[in-house]
Amino acid sequence: MDTNDTKRISRLTAILTQLQTKRLVTSTELASKFQVSIRTIYRDIRALENAGIPILTEEGKGYYLMDHYRLAPVMFTEKEANALIVAEQLILKNKDASLIQDYSDAIDKVKAVLRYETKDKANLLLARTRYAENISRERTSNNLSSLQYALTNFLAVNIQYTNNQKEETERIIEPFAILSTENWLLVGWCRLRRSFRYFRLDRISNLMVLDEKFEPHNMTLQEFFEKFH
Repeated sequence: MDTNDTKRISRLTAILTQLQTKRLVTSTELASKFQVSIRTIYRDIRALENAGIPILTEEGKGYYLMDHYRLAPVMFTEKEANALIVAEQLILKNKDASLIQDYSDAIDKVKAVLRYETKDKANLLLARTRYAENISRERTSNNLSSLQYALTNFLAVNIQYTNNQKEETERIIEPFAILSTENWLLVGWCRLRRSFRYFRLDRISNLMVLDEKFEPHNMTLQEFFEKFH
């Protein structure tokens, strides 16, 4: 097998990973990612189809895989996927470029085996999470996983919260985003105060995810910062 054949097999595998990772992938996007011509991508897609891969085309938008088609036998729960997505943010702060690349490739493979619904939730969590290095390295919360689940499923949470003045209140919060500076912070709509508020996770003494769904807040995290800062 010559070098060109090896490269093509590697590219076909990578294209399949991209198809499993995203809802829609365009030929232009694939050509740019793998630095080949669009005509080459067309040939690669045909080769995958001929190999029995159920690739469908949405006219004018791109390629996608038939739902429920998965190559890998490994499946992740929603909370496991969320944990890996957040861990990606930590890895991206690392100074070693090779570690970043290897982990990014690994995350692509993780996303590839997620069901579309779980994948959408993981991508929402990624868009609603900001991470800055935790200087203290202390474990300051036991509620992050539950909050991630509530955020991506639009479920309200009931919390017991102690503020700066040591006053404890019970609140129902609609989680919007999760931030980390020196502490993990929840950004959410507080029904008690009828406004968006920040809550330090280490000051939440009790948290319960409710069965009650709330209407998603229709803005990005960047739009939130621009509006409320």
